[in-house]
Amino acid sequence: MKTLAIRLDDELHAQLSVLAQLSGTSLTDEIRQALEAHLKAKRDNPELTERAKAVSEEIEHEAQVRQAAITTLFGSPEQPKDKEAKASSKRPRNGEETPENS
Repeated sequence: MKTLAIRLDDELHAQLSVLAQLSGTSLTDEIRQALEAHLKAKRDNPELTERAKAVSEEIEHEAQVRQAAITTLFGSPEQPKDKEAKASSKRPRNGEETPENS
């Protein structure tokens, strides 16, 4: 659970305090219930739902672009790294021992 500090106008604080007292709840509970109701109303808003879908698609596209950039830079996890491939195909220098001549 997270803690959130908010500033309220004196009048709003007084109203919430009275509601909490009349309801037999705490000020925190009244604020939490108000936020939950607000979030439900936003979730039920078709315009926001469409905007959320568009943002989600943008995020997915950006993730694919970034993943492609990583793959281009470093290869996919299944591909051997260039250093390893080059190291195994290097020819020994004069005088260096190889598994064949040791």
